[in-house]
Formats: sequence, structure tokens, C-alpha cells
Amino acid sequence: MTVPRARIVTLNAALGPLDYRVPNGMKVEPGSVVVAPLGPRQLTGVAWEADRLPTEEVGDNRLRPLIAALDVPPIPAPLRRLVEWTADYYLSPLASVLRMVLPSSAALDGPRQLTEYVPTGRTPERLTPQREQALERIAGRQGTIRELAEHAGVSDSVMRGLAKAGALEAVQVTADRPLACPGPDFAPPELSDEQKSAADSLAGAIGKGFDPVLLDGVTGSGKTEVYFEAIAQCLRRDCQALVLLPEIALTEPFLKRFEARFGCAPVAWHSDLRSSQRRRAWRGIATGEAKVIVGARSALFLPYPQLGLIVVDEAHEPSFKQEDGVQYHARDVAVMRAKFEDVPIILSSATPAIESRHMVEVGRYRQLTLAHRFAGARLPGIEAIDLTQEPPPRGRWLAPSLVAELEANLERGEQSLLFLNRRGFAPLTLCRHCGHRFQCPNCTAWMVEHRLMHRLACHHCGHVMPPPKACPECGEEDSLVACGPGVERIADEVAELFPEARTAIVTSDTIWSPARAAEFVAAMEAGDLDIVIGTQLVTKGYHFPNLTLVGVVDADLGLQGGDLRAAERSFQQIQQVAGRAGRGDKPGQVLVQTHDPDAPVIAALVSGDVAGFYAAETEARREAAMPPFGRLAAIIVSAEDQSEAEGVARRIGNAAPVVEGMAVFGPAPAPLAMLRGRHRQRLLVHAARMLDVQDVIRDWLSSVEWGPKVRVGVDVDPYSFL
Repeated sequence: MTVPRARIVTLNAALGPLDYRVPNGMKVEPGSVVVAPLGPRQLTGVAWEADRLPTEEVGDNRLRPLIAALDVPPIPAPLRRLVEWTADYYLSPLASVLRMVLPSSAALDGPRQLTEYVPTGRTPERLTPQREQALERIAGRQGTIRELAEHAGVSDSVMRGLAKAGALEAVQVTADRPLACPGPDFAPPELSDEQKSAADSLAGAIGKGFDPVLLDGVTGSGKTEVYFEAIAQCLRRDCQALVLLPEIALTEPFLKRFEARFGCAPVAWHSDLRSSQRRRAWRGIATGEAKVIVGARSALFLPYPQLGLIVVDEAHEPSFKQEDGVQYHARDVAVMRAKFEDVPIILSSATPAIESRHMVEVGRYRQLTLAHRFAGARLPGIEAIDLTQEPPPRGRWLAPSLVAELEANLERGEQSLLFLNRRGFAPLTLCRHCGHRFQCPNCTAWMVEHRLMHRLACHHCGHVMPPPKACPECGEEDSLVACGPGVERIADEVAELFPEARTAIVTSDTIWSPARAAEFVAAMEAGDLDIVIGTQLVTKGYHFPNLTLVGVVDADLGLQGGDLRAAERSFQQIQQVAGRAGRGDKPGQVLVQTHDPDAPVIAALVSGDVAGFYAAETEARREAAMPPFGRLAAIIVSAEDQSEAEGVARRIGNAAPVVEGMAVFGPAPAPLAMLRGRHRQRLLVHAARMLDVQDVIRDWLSSVEWGPKVRVGVDVDPYSFL
């Protein structure tokens, strides 16, 4: 008699697929989430089709029984195919990819009770202004202490005090209470003819199979409102829609716009969620109850049973590339998920990547264009300030003409934005007496001064230290000087120039959550800020009608280094930040400080020759056979012992196969030669577009052995060359 068995992929990356016996009465099918024994441990895993994952056959008498099949919907077949494809393409363990499908252990538990609170109608004896505000705002509402506090705009302690005073009553509810369902016809927008044409095209594609669309619209053209109509059609068909955003800080403004259109917020998925929120979101997604999901790249791997549409907003953003763990690019994997699910995908961008433009050219994507800003708003003019002809005063970083425009904008009561993609006060601190430079002890990187936090910080490993009073090299006191500007230094300069101006610094150090982003947006919309100084975080997604002046402090910064996408990325960043200006009925102006106004990037920005810039960049890539016309893969070897890393890298280099259409460069020390205490060596593989470079690298590395203290990672289609 044949014993029923199941092939299980556990969440342990060190293990391959394992066979288990299915006990009588337990239902296990491909996709079922199970608990399997391994020695004394219990591991979560997913049942898989045996013919897709070959493994060593084990006799029936040696099979251990599964412990349990969990009460969650099975992982759908299209998602299992995506997991296989991602693991194969990015040369990652299947278990590491599967872990992104099951990121919340709490979500796998059965029904759970949760304590929530409702107002009792009693007024506490001590009624402070905060308590009075809270009781007024939560009237008729129910939620956890945290949820009620957020809605009332008070601290958790105020809500707990109200509960102790008898003004709130605890009630027990299931953690999986119903989610709100967006209404597709709640508040239909008034679209321009151009927008309506694009919206009709996108909505018409819902339910008709795989259809990748590049939605290419200038900043302020209403791309979000246009793809909202495709989401509305998806809802009418009772399907799920997924919207990917590159930064969680963009989630809060998006949620407000979505709620205004559809009557309730979508389900959010990002790293800032509490465990209970992740549990509720995951289970709502897995059952199909959650109809619209907005999230960071990790939302791509969640188990949607009724997926009808994927939208990748700001699809050009490099932050869609995961730089550790499974090093996937969410834009590219999203296209594959849409293909496996047989649904449309919209790549929305004002500055599409060359890779996406190329896919349009070869006929694999179709393109919809929004060439005009909504409601007659005009694109801002861009002017270059030549710093060789108009340098800032000594010790300053803003040219006189930019300062004059800031002053004029303040007098008009309009808002300004200064963009510098460099966090902190200064990128380098050194001793003026002996020249000692402060370097991170764990990385080959300079410590960045953050005066707001009174710290020197490494932006690669997170190491922090207080600024010493004396130089650790020569002992000289009060000899440390900051070299170069960061956003904090520019903010200090603005405060000196315009002491009455209300300013804000917007970086990942100050806007670390959707809630903080919401506070910033509210301050801008209320007119409580005059000048914003920010990094790339402010270059996308925000709509401030009274922001009319943008100043780019250092347009040359992104052009440094050997990154093949440096020029394209600089062009995108500056064009995106320029797009923040003049989005209302007031005209906008953009001033770009540069030492090389004749550089192709700067010249194209000033002249508005977008097509010419991309044509030249694309041709340069074509001639060099660089992506998308060729393929790259990086092999990174790291170890705490430098000689071990170098030895393994040499052995890998010596074992490199001779393959037509493939060249191997290195090994050589990585530009970031030490990271988090590990010495790093890199090899770069450059291959022809049609070569299956993954199979070559897989066979190549399997022929080389290395010790347990050495790590060898492969980054397919790298975006970082550090």
C-alpha cells in the first residue's frame, strides 16, 4: 500500500526539499502551508509539486509524519511559479524567496482574540484638553489603544488614562475583523481628454490577460488619477489590485489620495506595520478580502488569490532593487508575476528607465503618454548656475542668484525646496592639525557628521560615535573641521540668511515612517513651512501647489564614480525634483548649481531635450553592450579574514569558464573594500544578452569550494557597484 507523501520546501535556506508522510485525515495539496518536524525542531514549510523539485527518494518506512496543516489558504500556483523563477534567475535558495511569501508567523496562527476599546459615554473627573480632544474625535469608534490614539491625535498614555478613568471600555474581538472595501464609483474624478483616453485604455485591459504598459507622463500630469481608473475597473470585477511604491514615506500621501477617490484607505504593507497589522493584512490578502494593497517591494510576494492588476509607481526608482538577501529588482519581478498571473501591469513614471523604454521599442510593452500637466499647470523652466562664474561666498554653498530667488520667493509667500542628495551635516570630518580623517572601524567609508544627533555615523553599517573633543591621532583639541556640505549644513546656511524663514529637513533620518511623512505633508499644505531642504526623498510623489522654486545645490554629485547608470540617474533625480515646482496655478522655477553646465546631463535638462538625452545614453549602452543590450552579474566574496577573501576570490577567478560571449573581470578589491567588518572582493561578469549566464555561474561556482567563514554572493543585474 502506497503511503501518502508530500514534498515540502521549508523556510530553512540550508535545506533542500524534503519528503514527509501525510497522516490520515490531514489534507495537503500543493501550496498547503504545513508544520514539519526536523530533528527536535518544528519548521514551517509549503507543499510543492514533486515533479518540479527533484530530490533523493526516501523509502516509506523512513518518512516522518507532518505535524500539522495550517488553517490558511494554500499558496496559489502562479505565486509558486514566481518563487521558482525568482530563485532561479537571481541564484538564490528557494527557501529564501519563500520566506518573503510567509513573512508573518503570527498570520499563520488560527483565529485570535484582540482587546479593543469603545467609548462608554462617561466623562472622567479630570478632563484635560487632550482628553477632551480624544473623546470628541473617537466618538462612535472602536479600536486598539494605538489605533484610537492615532485617530485622536494624542499619545497612547492619554488613551490608557481614559480607560482607567472608565471613559473607555475593553471589548474582545477577533483579530481578523472585516476590512473596508473601496468603492469604485465613490468619487470619480474629472479627467482631461488626454487623461481619459489613457484611463479608458488601462481600464479596458482589465480581465484580458497579460498586458505590460509603460505609463509615461510628465510630473504633475495626473498619472495616479489615471491608473486609479484601472483599479476601479479591477474592483468592479471583484479582483485584487497591487500598487508598489519605492519608499514607505510615500505611502501616507498615497493613502490620502486613494481614500478621497475610493472612500476608504487600501490595505498597506511595509516594514513600519505592527505585528497585529501585518497579521490582519496578510490574512486579508490571502483570503481575497483585501481588494487593494499598497506597499513596498516586499508586497510583491504576498499570496493574492484573485490578483487582477499590478501597478509599479515611480517605476524608474533604483530603490526597487533589493541590495541584500535575495537581490531582486521589484520592477522586473513584478512584470514576471503579472505574466504568471496573466494580468495587466502598469509601470508609471515621469522618467522611465532606459530598460523600460527599450522594451517599448522592441514591442514587448505598449506605451501611453501624458504630455501635459493637469489643469493647465506649466512645467517649470530650468536654468543652470555656473559655479565657476558665480561661486558662493567663502564658507557658503548657495550662489548669490539662488539666494536672491529664495528671498524673492519668501517675500511672495511661496514655498521653496533645496535639493542635495547627501544626508547629515558634512560627508567628511578631519583634523586640521594632522589631517586625520575619521573612518568607520567596520567599513572603508568616512564617518558622516550629523549635528542634529550630535553623532558621527557610518551610512553603510550604522556605526555611530560622539564627535571627540580631541583628535585621536595627534591629541589636538578643537581641531576637527567638517568638509563639504550635507543637508544639515545647507539648513544652517538658510537659517543664517533667512532667520525668520520656517524650514524643515527631509531625509530618511527625519522622515522614517509614513506617520512622519504625513506630518511633513500636513505642514506643507497648511503653509507652515517656507523652505524645505531635502534628499532624494522629496523628489517624487509629493504635490505642493504653493512650492514654486527648486534649487539643486550640487547637480554634479551624482555624476561621480563608475556607475554605468550615473548620468541617467542624475537626469531622473533632477527632473523629478524639478517636477515638484509649479504644480498649481503659479509658475515654477528651477535653478541648478553646477561646475560643468556643458555636461550632457545638465545641457539636456536646461534645453528640455529629454528625447535627445535618452537617445545618446541608449546608444552609448548599445555600443558598450551594457544593459539592456548585454548582461552583468557581480560575484562578491567576503570574509572577516582578508587573506581568506582574497584566496577564495582568486580560486573563483582561476576557475572561470571560457564561454563565447562572456568576459570575467577581476577579482579585485570592491570599491567598498570592507563592509560591516568583512573584507570584500568582486568579480564582474559581462555577457551577451542571449547567454544563460545563470546556468554558467551556477556550474562555475559549484566547482569551487570555500570554508564556512567565507560568503560568496551573486548579484544578477547589479545596480550598485560598491
